Amino acid sequence: MNSENQATSHAHLHHLHTEILRLIHHVREQGAVRLDRCTGIDKTKPLNKSIVNLTQYLALREKDLRPLQEKLAEAGLSSLGRAEPHVYANLKNVLNILSQVLEISVNIKTSLCYPAFKEGFDILSSNTHKVLGDSQHKRTTRVMVTLSVEATEDSKIIRDLIREGMDIARINCAHDDILIWQKMIENIRKAIADEKSPCRILMDLAGHKIRTGRLLNDPQSLNIKLKKNTARFKIVPDEQGKSAFVNQSKNEFIFPVPKAVYSNLREGDRLSMKDARGRQRYITVSIIPENEQVTGCCDKTIHLISGLAVTWQQYTHTGFNDRHTFRFVNFNLTTDAIRLQAGDRLFLHKQQTPGFFVKNPTGDKLTTAVHISCSVPGVIDALDLGARVWINDGKISAYVNEKTAEYVVLHITKTGAKGAKLKSDMGINFPGTKLDLPALTAKDKTDLDFICQNADMIGFSFIETADDMHELIAELQHRNASSKPIILKIETARAVQNLPDILLNSLLTHPIGVMIARGDLAVELGNVRMAEMQEEILWLCEAAHVPVIWATQVLESVAKYGIRSRPEFTDAAMSVRAECVMLNKGPYILDAVRSLNAVLKCMQQHQHKKISRLRALHW
Repeated sequence: MNSENQATSHAHLHHLHTEILRLIHHVREQGAVRLDRCTGIDKTKPLNKSIVNLTQYLALREKDLRPLQEKLAEAGLSSLGRAEPHVYANLKNVLNILSQVLEISVNIKTSLCYPAFKEGFDILSSNTHKVLGDSQHKRTTRVMVTLSVEATEDSKIIRDLIREGMDIARINCAHDDILIWQKMIENIRKAIADEKSPCRILMDLAGHKIRTGRLLNDPQSLNIKLKKNTARFKIVPDEQGKSAFVNQSKNEFIFPVPKAVYSNLREGDRLSMKDARGRQRYITVSIIPENEQVTGCCDKTIHLISGLAVTWQQYTHTGFNDRHTFRFVNFNLTTDAIRLQAGDRLFLHKQQTPGFFVKNPTGDKLTTAVHISCSVPGVIDALDLGARVWINDGKISAYVNEKTAEYVVLHITKTGAKGAKLKSDMGINFPGTKLDLPALTAKDKTDLDFICQNADMIGFSFIETADDMHELIAELQHRNASSKPIILKIETARAVQNLPDILLNSLLTHPIGVMIARGDLAVELGNVRMAEMQEEILWLCEAAHVPVIWATQVLESVAKYGIRSRPEFTDAAMSVRAECVMLNKGPYILDAVRSLNAVLKCMQQHQHKKISRLRALHW
């Protein structure tokens, strides 16, 4: 190297040395500022290294490091792109190398106890073991499977899942009930004993299920308006309900009843119920002598819904006596369907009454007037004019066009080319709207009593602030379950924005993990922004030494349809950077677990977090 090039190189390294030294001072000082903002930290005791590292990482990422990265790479020095688990140690190592080359003596001191180089990986590994348990399948990334109700039938289903690679069984408390959850857990425990293999249990709190209310014309409901003053029912045993034939054009409908009730019905008996609108209705029983066919008549408009309580009242000379109560199941096929198009109006109501739509005068097609309730009425008050609303995972997009005290009117802006069906129980998202709902619902608190006794981990749905976390921790303390790990489900834009604060406050007191709920995030943030935030959440959690669960639609085509999708396998390969990957239920779930197990074992030889391992290539 000639003297001119050598001088240029020497000056370049001096400039790098100055930049790194300046960056170290920034990280140390701004990290300390962030630490001072954290409440609940006892400054007289050694600080948690994960908290120190996280504050330093947040300070580091305040800067645009791209120009510095390029200069470091050009000089053949370690870049800062893999500094997450040990920020300060990584910066010091780079500075030390430059100092030795330039023969400069630099003594960087800090009173903080930060993780040494590679120590961060050890802390993350320890936290992962504490929260997610061990994997017995010769891989570092765990596999979680959401259980279906079939898991109550036989522990063999769960044994097969464990054999194929399941490390964690997930029970979603938004569905089913305690009796079903209990049976699932019994089968999990039995399968664990049979297989002599660990399998942890995660139970997700339901949280605020903001969904569309019930529609009068959906497959579970039957809205009967009077024609010729009477609605006539063909009463049949329940096993014949699906095959019974009626002519709805003549206002005839099927009313299935239990076989024991059907066999004992007599002329003059009646079926008593409060219909879907809470109105008392009676169906009077008649027996046609010629064929002993049992029929029923109702002389008022009636709104039936599956699950409605019906009481058989036997007629006697002294009046009606209640004999048996059962649940109505609707087997009547309805021809009406709500399909929204761009430009339509959707009225979203507080009042929890069944929704409906209005037809035009010819009765041939749907007009713009569609009405439906919201399962959490309080959100109506929080919505402002212009607020964005997404329904059914973003398949229907809208904004608030009008607002009253009792409802908002949504202007539909986007659906599929053929429109989009609107049904009961569809999820509703309100990106950009601060809803200020309580962290835990009454149902969540009731479910916690069971969860704390039976689960290894608790999934915290729709957490958005550090205060939400404090509320759940307090509930666990009341139930003597303070050591139960909590999985923070990051599902909203607000949760993403507050994640650093949530982590800093949670790491002080509780073992935690983070689930990237990519489905809800994609609706809240948009697909492009979600893809970016997925990476940032992985980095942030690595800096905090917190295990991450990669969730939503992993190998979904395999699990649901047994179809192998190349893009989904690429997604599964990228998931190796997380500590756990979640699969949702489906009829082909065993194949999905088997496939994911193979992909993760293969990829862990090539990748750890952002680090390429550079295993020898095999052509």
